[in-house]
Amino acid sequence: MYNAATRDIEVTVKPYYLEDQSAPQDGHFVWAYWVRIENQGGETVQLRTRFWKITDGAGRIQEVRGPGVVGEQPVLKPGESFEYTSGTPLTTPSGIMAGTYQMETETGDLFDVVIPAFSLDSPHEGASVN
Repeated sequence: MYNAATRDIEVTVKPYYLEDQSAPQDGHFVWAYWVRIENQGGETVQLRTRFWKITDGAGRIQEVRGPGVVGEQPVLKPGESFEYTSGTPLTTPSGIMAGTYQMETETGDLFDVVIPAFSLDSPHEGASVN
C-alpha cells in the first residue's frame, strides 16, 4: 500500500492488476486501485476535484482532471473516511500514477492533497521501480 498525508488528510492507495480484463498479447493491461481518504484533522472538508498523472512504461503521459471521484464529492467530517475503487488501462505492462485531490473547508479554503505515487506492475514483465 502507498500512503501520503497533507493537512491531516491521509490518502492510502492499493493497486492491483486485473488479469481477467487484460489482453497482454494485444497490448492491453488493466489495473484497479482502491483508495481511502481519511480526515485525521479537526475541520470538515469536501473533495471537489481530482487530478491524475498516469505514465506508462514507455514514458507516455496522460492527465485526467474532473469533479469529484466516482461521481461523488464526499464531505469528510473529522475522523471520517471515504473509500472507492477505480481503474485504468495501459498499453504497456507497467506504469505509474500520482495526483492530487482538491479539498475545500467549510470556510471556502481550497487546498491540494497529495495522492501518493504508486506503481502499476503486471506479472507479464519483471518488477521494476517506476
